[in-house]
Amino acid sequence: MTMTDETGRRRLGRGLAALIGDASSEFEVVERVRGTRKVPIDLIKANPKNPRRLFREEELDELAGSIRQHGVIQPVVVRPAAGSGNYYELIAGERRWRAAQKAGIHEIPVVIHEVNDKEALEIAIIENVQRQDLNPLEEAYGYDQLIADFAYTQNDLAQVIGKSRSHVANTLRLLKLPEPVRQYLIDGQLTAGHARALVSAPDPEGLARKIVDEGLTVRSAESLAQSTMVETKGRAKAPKPEKDADTKALEQQILDALGLKVEISHKPNGSGEVRIRYQSLEQLEEVTRRLIGG
Repeated sequence: MTMTDETGRRRLGRGLAALIGDASSEFEVVERVRGTRKVPIDLIKANPKNPRRLFREEELDELAGSIRQHGVIQPVVVRPAAGSGNYYELIAGERRWRAAQKAGIHEIPVVIHEVNDKEALEIAIIENVQRQDLNPLEEAYGYDQLIADFAYTQNDLAQVIGKSRSHVANTLRLLKLPEPVRQYLIDGQLTAGHARALVSAPDPEGLARKIVDEGLTVRSAESLAQSTMVETKGRAKAPKPEKDADTKALEQQILDALGLKVEISHKPNGSGEVRIRYQSLEQLEEVTRRLIGG
């Protein structure tokens, strides 16, 4: 990544608040932004790569009611749609756009931003993260998309999004969870803290059901996952089978003859091994002498 790329990414993050219409922001406005204008709502289409995927109808209805009374106060962010004439593609503000359609609004205010696919995805993720509009999985999918499509590192993401690298890494780990656990996250029955505790657990789906059914806190979920991992590791270490009396007697006879500890592992098929432990070269020489009959 070049210095120009790094500078551009930092500027994008700093200027976002001004870009999305935060009048109280003291940050610089990002370049390539045209002014705010009104655009027919029919000329705006959704962004297929919008990291936000869940739009609850009851929330849209509530926002539509507000828009009927007060209009769309904050503009949506769009870019010219490639090869589509006068059409625009949403970058940020799809919830407002959907609610405005429900409210029967014909025109909405927009900020037109001429950016490429990478920058559009960056803005969409940052805008939603800053507003806390994404559920944890949507945030993880957005990060994963930047990594997959544009070769971002976790450090790159941390700088652009304005989060710590550990936050980015922990969010991406949520994608390892099985689908039923992901659905709990989407439905809001589990928090990101709950889910992170389950990523390395041996039975994340079963533990998730227990957490939801019992209403466990994040701290309790972490303790439950940790204890489950300890129990699983304990079961994995199967105890050694008890030696029969004849094998023990034979070990004792060799011990009496050599003066050294001996372990005999005998298998049902008749094979096995004998281990003789010695503490010094002199003991080894004595065993060797006896074995070769010297």
